Amino acid sequence: MQQEILEILRTNSRISDEELAVMLDTDVESVKAVIKDMEAKGIITGYKTLIDWEKANQSVVTAFIEVRVTPQRGRGFDKVAERIYQYPQVKACSLMSGGFDLFVVVEGKDMKEVALFVAEKLATIESVLSTSTHFVLKNYKDNGVIFDRNGKDEREAVVL
Repeated sequence: MQQEILEILRTNSRISDEELAVMLDTDVESVKAVIKDMEAKGIITGYKTLIDWEKANQSVVTAFIEVRVTPQRGRGFDKVAERIYQYPQVKACSLMSGGFDLFVVVEGKDMKEVALFVAEKLATIESVLSTSTHFVLKNYKDNGVIFDRNGKDEREAVVL
C-alpha cells in the first residue's frame, strides 16, 4: 500500500485520506497510519504546490547551473553541496554524472539577481572550479504537469 500511496500523492498531494482509502480499497485509518509512518521515517518530506508564475503575473527567473567542484577529503561532494544548498535562492541541488559534478536550481526576481548570486556567492566558494548557467525561458512541463494546455495543437494528421 505504501508504494501506491506514494504514486498517488506524487501526482496530487491534495487528495484526501478518504479518497485514497476508496482508491486503494481500504479504510481511512490504515491510510492515515501509513502516511504518518512515511512522514516520520522521512520518506515523505513535504508537500508542494506547482505554480505557473507567468499566469500569476509574477516575475520569477529560474536558472539551471552546472557546477564543477573539487571534492573535500573524507566528505566527497557532500560538504560543498551542503554549503551551496544552504542559500535561500537554491531550490534544488543534486550530485550528477558527466562533465559537471553538481546540478543546482536557483530562483530570483530577475536574471541580474541570479547572475549576481552565481558571481558573488556560488563561484567564490573555494571548492568551486567552474559554473555553467542556463536560464529557463519558458516552462512547458514540470513534475509531470503540463503548463498551458490551451494552445492549439498544430501537428498535422498522418494518414497511412
